[in-house]
Amino acid sequence: MERLIVAKSIENTESRRTYFLAAFLAPFIWGFMSIPVRWVKGWPADDILNYRILTGLLILWSYIVLFRRTALSKDIRHFRALAIQGKRNAIGLTIFASICIFGNWYTYIYAINNISVQSAAFGYMICPLITTFAAFILLKEQLSVIKWIALALALLSVCLLATGSLIDGLWSLGIASLYAFYLISQRVLQGFDKLNVLAVQLAICSLFIIPILFIQGHALPQGTTFWTSIILIAVVFTIIPLFLSMYALSKISSSTTGVLLYVNPIIAFLLAIFYFKEEIDPHKYIAYGILIVAIVLFNSSTLRKLLKR
Repeated sequence: MERLIVAKSIENTESRRTYFLAAFLAPFIWGFMSIPVRWVKGWPADDILNYRILTGLLILWSYIVLFRRTALSKDIRHFRALAIQGKRNAIGLTIFASICIFGNWYTYIYAINNISVQSAAFGYMICPLITTFAAFILLKEQLSVIKWIALALALLSVCLLATGSLIDGLWSLGIASLYAFYLISQRVLQGFDKLNVLAVQLAICSLFIIPILFIQGHALPQGTTFWTSIILIAVVFTIIPLFLSMYALSKISSSTTGVLLYVNPIIAFLLAIFYFKEEIDPHKYIAYGILIVAIVLFNSSTLRKLLKR
């Protein structure tokens, strides 16, 4: 009997490690996304975004139709079972989320290739803090005194960054705000498979960009560099990390995955310094230092729980 209990305990530990690894790998992969985005720096940001969406749409829907038809059918039945108001809410939230993720992806791509990698990294550092503040305003979620202090420090950090470079500050704030509102909408929209939701959102985004492609009349991009980068961005840096996040959230708490999300901007910031050789003004060190203090304070209770475990 004791052997059985020990074996089961080992099995649960190994299973938890697998889910924790998935939760870590998702932001770890996202952290390196600036590299393939920079490979296509010679193309306009809207072309990169448009073909990222269309490529992701084609690949994701092919995957769902071939391997996830059961989950798709379940979501269709769930939507049909909703009341009229529930259907309207689901449609409205999905359209709103599509607009937010469309804007977030565009601002991220434009910032990486035309502003700085640092601005994108900073945006994703402050994103969880903005998400929490937005949830307080919109969803009436309560905040502790420590979290209010952390939010105040984050605001001070953004102001410091803006005083050195207003453009960097605004782009960081734009990236963070758009993704924060996307996360809020996803938090409200419950009961649907997240991969299916992303597929629908990509379909809605494609409705925005297909008319734009015809109006602009841009020639179809040529060369293996562009299409290799687009496929990498669509599959390796969009679909796979999202799938890993969904897999991890089935067993790992959202607070744990929330802390691990900071792996993404940390890697991006290190790449900006050591790989892309971007210069950092002295005031930015102060801004990032204050932000790190804010992040530690904001996640202090979660960090204590993780350390105890």
